[in-house]
Amino acid sequence: MSQSAAIRVLIVDDHAIVRQGLAAMIENEPDMTVVGQASDGQEAIEQYQQLQPDVTLMDLQMPQMNGADATLAICAEFAHARMIILTTYDGDEDIYRALRAGAKGYLLKDAEPEALINAIQIVHSGQQYIPSEVAAKLVQRMNIPELSDREQEVVRQMARGLSNHDIGAALNITESTVKFHINRILSKLGVSDRTQAVITALKRGLAKL
Repeated sequence: MSQSAAIRVLIVDDHAIVRQGLAAMIENEPDMTVVGQASDGQEAIEQYQQLQPDVTLMDLQMPQMNGADATLAICAEFAHARMIILTTYDGDEDIYRALRAGAKGYLLKDAEPEALINAIQIVHSGQQYIPSEVAAKLVQRMNIPELSDREQEVVRQMARGLSNHDIGAALNITESTVKFHINRILSKLGVSDRTQAVITALKRGLAKL
């Protein structure tokens, strides 16, 4: 296939060795070519604006700007952007944020090379690529009430092991307000104590150690 007819791919990941490995796999395909690489979300936006690739492989956890925010910015400017999230994280909050931002596919980095190539081809054709195990987590996530921004801040501080007093100091709110938010968090997560809340938040990707 001629270079002009090949699927043009942009790779976004903050690890150079990952980018090089992905590029090697993609360049080995006769109908694909890598047109650019970026190491963070802001650079991804700039590269996309300049190159306008057919498909973008987007990592989630990166410095400067994360993949979900970069995906949201790109999809807001380019309605037909075809983004595939490629990540080590499978927490349902990560999946939900990325797909809500506009991603058309979601693939874990431990997937087989054939799955990556297949995902690129499927998303390029205009379809979504969401593996069954990811789809199951997404359905589960959609049935759970969403934490507010402040509640997410509180649960992240809880995961750090901070007391109500220290959480209040960190977020510049009163201890009684912290208790109010924690009660809301427990209710929304369907748990009875803060330990279960932290475990659930870690599993869902709402907080990280």
